[in-house]
Amino acid sequence: MTTGLLLVQYTADGTVRAGVQHDGVVRALPGNWPDTVLAILDAWPEWNGQLRALDPHALPIVPDARLVAPVTFPRKVLCAGTNYYSHAEEMKTARPDPRAAPFFFMKPPTTTIGGPVTSVPLPRGEAPDYDWEGELAIVIGRRGKHVTSEDAASYVAGYTVADDLSARGRFERPNAVFPAFAYDWLGQKAQDGSCPIGPGIAPAWAVPDIEDQRMRLWVNGDLKQDTLISELVVGIAGLVSAASDLVTLEPGDLILTGTPAGVGLPRDTFLAVGDVVEVEIAGIGSITHTIIAPD
Repeated sequence: MTTGLLLVQYTADGTVRAGVQHDGVVRALPGNWPDTVLAILDAWPEWNGQLRALDPHALPIVPDARLVAPVTFPRKVLCAGTNYYSHAEEMKTARPDPRAAPFFFMKPPTTTIGGPVTSVPLPRGEAPDYDWEGELAIVIGRRGKHVTSEDAASYVAGYTVADDLSARGRFERPNAVFPAFAYDWLGQKAQDGSCPIGPGIAPAWAVPDIEDQRMRLWVNGDLKQDTLISELVVGIAGLVSAASDLVTLEPGDLILTGTPAGVGLPRDTFLAVGDVVEVEIAGIGSITHTIIAPD
């Protein structure tokens, strides 16, 4: 899939460096730029303007560049739950109220792995029931607290593609000592490598119509999820605002916006070793990950 300009991280000699990808070609940034994308995001108001002014064709091509996760490592990974009506319907939940505060959970930074092609180990143990959840991820570019919906766009650096892989078999904890402990969000959502992201960050100015773009996910070539981002219950501005009311947003934070209908759980279908998952969002690109044996 050919896309416009992406801010990426790559290795060519064992060292991770920030760069850009344009029309599928990785190019080196000028020598005065920071070495990592997180460092660029830490001063996003400064570097954003310079990124927009760059002529990609004037930058040197990086031979043998291999893309890795576009942020190493995000400071926080916040995930919105049940933020598509279609997903709520397939999971048989109540219909979400767009006026209500969205539900968030967190994945640790160690869940993020990336690049256009990578491998994800199946969680250890019997019946992890590993499930796919293709999502748009918002990348934060400014520190903020109690951000209004009207100001939210100024805190967004850009967007990337994500898969919120979920170990459904780890969610319910039998014999919990207290009802609040009966559900194990950490066990379900925090497995190492369970948040593939990439292939890079599309700056917000490069995809001003991001909510009009389509997201699709395939497992072994079989289309499982297909939606317009605009079908979100709470949109991008509302998610940024609501998340900032709970925690201080920092540059490099990711906010995963939720997954649409088409996950495996309602169909009792889960990922196995050798399965290949591809997630694509128009205007950004696609990522592919293969499920491998547990570590």
